[in-house]
Amino acid sequence: MEFYYLSDQEYQHKRALWPFLKRIFSCSLQHRKTFWLMVASSCIIAAVDAIFPLLWLSYIDDWITPAIEQYQAGGEQLALIPELIRYGGLFLGLFFVQALAVAGFIFYAGRLGEFVIFDLREAMLRKLQYLSHSFYDRTSIGHLSIRLTSDVHKVTNVIAFGFADLIFGIIMILASLVAMFWYNWRLASIVLLSIPVLLLLAIRVRVFLLGYARKARRAYSQMTANLTENLNGLLVNKTTVQEKAATGRFGKVSRQLRNASYRAAVYHSLYNPIVVVTGSLAAALVVYMGGHMALNQHTGVTIGMLAAFFGYARLIFEPIFDITSYYARAQDSLSAGERIFSLIDEPITIKDVAGVKPFGPLKGEIRFEQVHFHYVPGKPILQHFNLHIPAGQSVAIVGATGSGKTTISKLICRFYEPQQGRILIDGQDYRSRSLGSFRSQLGIILQTPHLFSGSLRDNLRYGRLDATDEEIRQALTLIGAEAFAHRLDEEVGEEGSNFSLGERQLISFARCMLKDPRILIMDEATSSVDALAEADIQRGTEKLVSGRTAIIIAHRLSTIRHCDRILLIEAGRIAEDGSHEELLALGGQYARLYAGQARG
Repeated sequence: MEFYYLSDQEYQHKRALWPFLKRIFSCSLQHRKTFWLMVASSCIIAAVDAIFPLLWLSYIDDWITPAIEQYQAGGEQLALIPELIRYGGLFLGLFFVQALAVAGFIFYAGRLGEFVIFDLREAMLRKLQYLSHSFYDRTSIGHLSIRLTSDVHKVTNVIAFGFADLIFGIIMILASLVAMFWYNWRLASIVLLSIPVLLLLAIRVRVFLLGYARKARRAYSQMTANLTENLNGLLVNKTTVQEKAATGRFGKVSRQLRNASYRAAVYHSLYNPIVVVTGSLAAALVVYMGGHMALNQHTGVTIGMLAAFFGYARLIFEPIFDITSYYARAQDSLSAGERIFSLIDEPITIKDVAGVKPFGPLKGEIRFEQVHFHYVPGKPILQHFNLHIPAGQSVAIVGATGSGKTTISKLICRFYEPQQGRILIDGQDYRSRSLGSFRSQLGIILQTPHLFSGSLRDNLRYGRLDATDEEIRQALTLIGAEAFAHRLDEEVGEEGSNFSLGERQLISFARCMLKDPRILIMDEATSSVDALAEADIQRGTEKLVSGRTAIIIAHRLSTIRHCDRILLIEAGRIAEDGSHEELLALGGQYARLYAGQARG
């Protein structure tokens, strides 16, 4: 089977940032109260910062300068204490208000960020639960892990602290420009003209970051996926003496990450010098021009006004820094956002149609009618495939690897759907009934069992959540696993690491028995257990199969002799069909396979 890997949604056109920001802000507006309280806090911080230079202007021109002039003219010295107390109180009050606003901003921004992280992770995990089986054929687990961990943190920087910085910057710039133009348009023009130059240079540098940010993020995902594969296949690498080759493959991906990250860091390092140099030039012009104007009494520029303008010239570059930093954050987060929203927007190919009705209690009849199916276009697995399995019949499917055995079972489970033809369950096209009502009556035992972290009891109840301990023990006894009855509180460990592979398979059998399905599918279910355990499972399987439809895929033909019917599949078609005795009497391929295994 050929696989195609999931490609991320990319905002590649010139207005790439806008659809991403629009999408991510729609997530933040799900928490409107927290969002607007964060914005209000940021506005208060900016307003207080904008008031400080005006307070200095009043302090110098309305009190300090008159006091000095009167004293130099030989007059009496003005009373100092009341004015010091008044201005000191004003400064202290503003600092107190700003401190409260900063505390509120940090609280609400952090709260909003965590809420959005939760929402995005929940949306992605919900989508992963319902995505079709074909999605996982072309997507690595490492790539998915990155989306749910570091990518969401990177994206939320845009809407929490990052957005507050943007609001602060805009309000601060507008307030500063209004105040400066109110008092002196010439000095204000010097500062105003420097703003677009600074923005253009800073943003231009940041644009180069996007390409390298995307490369770095993708290289990081590839490195994580490669690392996961190597850790899972560590034993294979050792037994095949591939340690050096595996290290080389990992090093190649890691070097790609290093090179992309290095180039991104180079452009990032250019940003601060540009802001500092441009801002310093503008401030120097304000000092130079303002100083000349202050010395010329006819210009109306006072010492306090010059101090206020210098304060605004200094303050206005901090919000510019915040705005361009926000742009940089947004560009840097864009690649992570592409990953997240490409997953959230991934279409679910196997799903219920509108108005679908549920299955009632199943009898278990299965029928394939002229089914065509392929994984890759142009490479059919099944063509004109027909099969009828009456309710309650046990059917074994055997054949060479790649003949289509597992494909048939996956089609029955509706992990995939046929491209042409129909699959009927109790005479109804299973696409015309709800997926949940079908799978709730379906039992599946796979070749590689999976256990979840938790107790043995919790894992067994995965088959039926309301099962009692007595019912659990009965299911264990049925498959010959009575020894587990006294270990129900035992932790199974990560992926069942505290149990052997054979023990995990026995647990999966008991879990399926507890569910009591109407249709049972076993795909190489006894291949990982020893001969003694297999004998016990065989006895339990006969009881489980009795009275229900069962499809059993097996390589060991000795395990399927009890089945009502055996199908030999060759190249996606039924080559032989009959009971064990009938196929032996036929003397065909099944008889030769059985004889060969018996001799072995």
